[in-house]
Amino acid sequence: MENNKIHTVVISGLGQTSVGEHWDISLRELAFFAIEKALVNNRGGYPQALYLANMLAPALSHQSHLATMVADFSGLRGIEATTIEASGASGGMAFRQGYMAVASGLVDSVIVAGVEKLTEQTSVNVNSAFATNTDSEYEADHGLTPTSQAALLMKRYIYEYDVPDFAFSGFPVVAHANGASNKNAMFQRAIKPESYQRAGFVSEPLNMFDVAPYADGAAAVILTRAELVADLPEIPTVSVSGSSAVIDTLALHDRQNPIVFNAAKESIAKVYAQSGLGHSDIDLFELFDAYSIFGALSLEAAGFSEAGKGWELAQDGRINLDGEIPISTFGGLKARGYPGGATGVYQIVEAATQLMGLAEENQVKGAKNALVQSLGGPASTAVTHILSQIER
Repeated sequence: MENNKIHTVVISGLGQTSVGEHWDISLRELAFFAIEKALVNNRGGYPQALYLANMLAPALSHQSHLATMVADFSGLRGIEATTIEASGASGGMAFRQGYMAVASGLVDSVIVAGVEKLTEQTSVNVNSAFATNTDSEYEADHGLTPTSQAALLMKRYIYEYDVPDFAFSGFPVVAHANGASNKNAMFQRAIKPESYQRAGFVSEPLNMFDVAPYADGAAAVILTRAELVADLPEIPTVSVSGSSAVIDTLALHDRQNPIVFNAAKESIAKVYAQSGLGHSDIDLFELFDAYSIFGALSLEAAGFSEAGKGWELAQDGRINLDGEIPISTFGGLKARGYPGGATGVYQIVEAATQLMGLAEENQVKGAKNALVQSLGGPASTAVTHILSQIER
């Protein structure tokens, strides 16, 4: 490795499974299917390491030492393999570890994968497992769940900014419109604003369309140094032009202002500085819409809206595929589904597919730069990347 040299890192292979209820497929098989697809279309060298994102396998699948099991089952014996856990940001954090390994020159190529099995357990067990991502002693032990936490954020946001009824309806409406043409999405049907307005509450003011559904799924990406990738003129090469991870307090009550996602804001500022880009250069934003309120707060953190106005972008068409800043272009967590720790890898796969011009009905025209952000909890961990199309 050359001292202090940062190598240009590109994506050389992509793979994903459909998101949904995979009762007939084991955890290891699900991961293998995504990795196999990435390897089949790999344009780079043979991977020397596996960074596997997972959130809840020890609790729900009773399996630790997961990366070793997956590498072994996938025929990758002898490589380095490690599991990355950072709550909902696990996939984004695994991608960052893979990026840093290749950028440093310590390895030439890595697989970043994410896998999660959530639907085989009862909802009580799944909700209990998700609650471990809060501050157990001060939040979960007193009955706070991630969903009720998000409801508190939305309620505070509505009060603070005097937001009208049904202001957040635009987020699930756009997500489901985009998910309708994504063959890998859990929900492939558009919804109308009227459906949102009739929906029952999950945790007031969050209704069922404000909450992303838990699901099973696996996705994989292969990263390698730019000079090692075979050039395909018909498919643009995608590079990682910015990578950052920032944390905030774990407990929501420790923050000065809970309805500002400071870690998300700082992480985005860092990738803007690294890439030399700003929010006006971003063609699409794959944000972490586990809850509709997260969509508004993430848009504000990224500089697309001032505080208290993020919901307005969802109301006037500015986040549609042909809008000012398209989000959730394949349905996001809301329509594609929320496969726990694998989510961030799905986001990367979807953003890269856009920049390669392979998104078909979901294609954002002229997309050159994509902002991708994964969140652990209410932005307790924020991992952000900018992917850019390399000019020929």
